[in-house]
Amino acid sequence: MLKIIRRIGLIINYKTFIITFLALISSYGCRYFDFTANFPLTLIATAIVFPIVFSIGGAYKRRETALDEYGSIKAHGRALYFATIHWLENPPIALKEDLKIHLEGLLNACKHMFTKPVAELENHEKEVYRNFTELSSFIKEMRKHGLPSGEASRSNQFLSKMMISFEKIKHIYQYRTPRTLRTYSDIFIVILPILYGPYFAYKAQEYAIGLEFAMPILYSVILVALDNIQSHLENPFDQQGEDDVNFNVEKFISNLE
Repeated sequence: MLKIIRRIGLIINYKTFIITFLALISSYGCRYFDFTANFPLTLIATAIVFPIVFSIGGAYKRRETALDEYGSIKAHGRALYFATIHWLENPPIALKEDLKIHLEGLLNACKHMFTKPVAELENHEKEVYRNFTELSSFIKEMRKHGLPSGEASRSNQFLSKMMISFEKIKHIYQYRTPRTLRTYSDIFIVILPILYGPYFAYKAQEYAIGLEFAMPILYSVILVALDNIQSHLENPFDQQGEDDVNFNVEKFISNLE
């Protein structure tokens, strides 16, 4: 029950109540002064619903890409661990533990970077690259324990693919869906429910007593809810929404064996 309430709270917030209140005031005033008009509803669909749905689709694709690339980092990290235990003859236990430490450090650095504000990117990025450097040195260390040159080259390919995936995730983290489209939606979500007061007053004549304000409430709640969904999908790393990317570093390290 608490989880359901929390999810509802993500799409219905203070903005919902503010815009609903303004729409109700507009509808009441138009009804009181008999100021009515039969506006076309296609304007709401064209001006608000379509741009928001487009933004939700774009934000969802960005999240899925981030999940794919994060999975790639973990998969190639696990492959590097298997290379350590299977490609070396009697690998020292300390070598495996060192790799676990390096992988844990890398994933924690990524987690710390992506869950912090973009303004702090430069400082946290250095820590991620430092961990990549340590992994590169670790592969060089494996050569001293008898890793053939061909397998060493393949291990470096694993590391290279991890770095490529990190860069892709970093760009998703840095850049959002078009900001101008976002601003456009924000403006019309506030304006249209108010401007449609004459239409809501006009349609209220067809409703039973007590339902005259049903339409402004429903329209406001639906539009703001869609906008809130898009907002939570916009940054899949902020750990505020139900659909964010979760970094289960401890679970990954514990399941390496």
